[in-house]
Amino acid sequence: MAHLITALILLPIAGALVLCVVRQSHARGIAFAFNALSAALAIALWRNFDTAAPGLQMVERHNWIPAIGAEYLLGVDGLSLLLVLLTSLLFPFAFLAQRGGRGFCALMLLMQSALYGTFTAQNFLLWFLFYEMSLVPAFLLIKIWGGEKRDGAATKFFVYTFLGSVAMLLSFLAIYFVRGTFDLAALATLGKTGILTGNMAWLAFAGIFLGLAVKVPLFPFHTWLPDAYESAPVGVSMVLTGVLSKMGVYGFIRLLLPLFPHEIQILGPWLLGLAVCSIVFASLAAWAQSDLKRMVAYLSINHLGYCLLGLFAIAASSPSALIDRQAVLSGVFIQIFNHGVTAAALFYFVGLLEERRGLRGLNDFGGLMQRTPLLCGWMSVAMFSSLGLPGLNGFIGEFLIFKGSFAVAATFTAVAALGLLVTAIVFLRAMQALFTGPLAESCGALPDLYLREKCIIVPVTMLMFALGIAPQFVFNLFNTTVVQMARLFA
Repeated sequence: MAHLITALILLPIAGALVLCVVRQSHARGIAFAFNALSAALAIALWRNFDTAAPGLQMVERHNWIPAIGAEYLLGVDGLSLLLVLLTSLLFPFAFLAQRGGRGFCALMLLMQSALYGTFTAQNFLLWFLFYEMSLVPAFLLIKIWGGEKRDGAATKFFVYTFLGSVAMLLSFLAIYFVRGTFDLAALATLGKTGILTGNMAWLAFAGIFLGLAVKVPLFPFHTWLPDAYESAPVGVSMVLTGVLSKMGVYGFIRLLLPLFPHEIQILGPWLLGLAVCSIVFASLAAWAQSDLKRMVAYLSINHLGYCLLGLFAIAASSPSALIDRQAVLSGVFIQIFNHGVTAAALFYFVGLLEERRGLRGLNDFGGLMQRTPLLCGWMSVAMFSSLGLPGLNGFIGEFLIFKGSFAVAATFTAVAALGLLVTAIVFLRAMQALFTGPLAESCGALPDLYLREKCIIVPVTMLMFALGIAPQFVFNLFNTTVVQMARLFA
């Protein structure tokens, strides 16, 4: 299976090139066909992945720029494979949800390729190239196909992300000039004893932290996200929240925690405080929203805050039991996947409501259960999943994160639990406003789910139940990686 990862990265680019010469009416079908081929390659990668073997697999290594130590180095472990599968799952979902022409579909495929590269690159320069490659398509998709406020939202998204990326690049250049390598595994080994010293270490830490905190985003670097998600087309919002936001969490796990364990331990209480603010303040902000898209956007910040709470808890607390570190990492990994599925589904349902009514405010609907019972029922499942109801996919990740974090950072975890309460209030309020009460006059002619919409919703919802009832088939992907990383973060 040599060069399987390279083929996975290049296939969406080939699809984007094909779209340049086909008819506008064929664009969506061709894009979906290339998505299906990419998904087949991702499944082949999964089938050939040895879940019992530690370390990277399917490694591809070639000289790229030998003079500066840049290699074309690709490989997957359990975390990388999990995110590759998530990307392969959500992009077809987004294409089915969003109608678009050649330009739209080509940019989406370019972003998909960049995400595959980001999650598999093992040399910083190559990783940074793919990381930045995702920025341009996302900016153009918001700028060209977004809503009324798309200009300001796209500009804010680009400025925040670009400045964070520049800070991160400067930090890694400083590391390279001292250590002479961009290899992530080698840098992680050096990080155990201190990759840099003195003020240089703190400056490098700050640059990388800033770049990743903007991408997640972490409070207080989150202000670009609600505007971008609100203005983006529904399919783009699904990808932004489902996959693109995971690049930041992935960077924290792959870059910041292994390279700067001592700095994180010193700043531990402050970092935990920021994670708690992301959880609590974002859920309160969601409570204050009347626009459904902004509400789901703030709840996305809230749920990703749980991931960072767990990561900072185990990295900042010393000593912590091995079983607690493993529980937290397992919870973070499964939460990354589950949040991607659930948040994308919520944006899809908001898109369905907006498509039918032309508006998406809480006050623009009422009594929908009388007119569209299927839409309300399936949307309720997605809401309960995001809420963390046992039996659905949102529960298991949050439970493991809180279980492991409480053992090592009880006070911060207890305060963060308030976010669960506020999230419950937000969703119950939304369900009451949308589904119950007398049928609003403007909603009297709204159609229920069409067959094509059922074909999208039912499989995704069944996946939520499968992950909530029997999640072991996903845990098996990354159990070995979790054990390895738990020892690394000790």
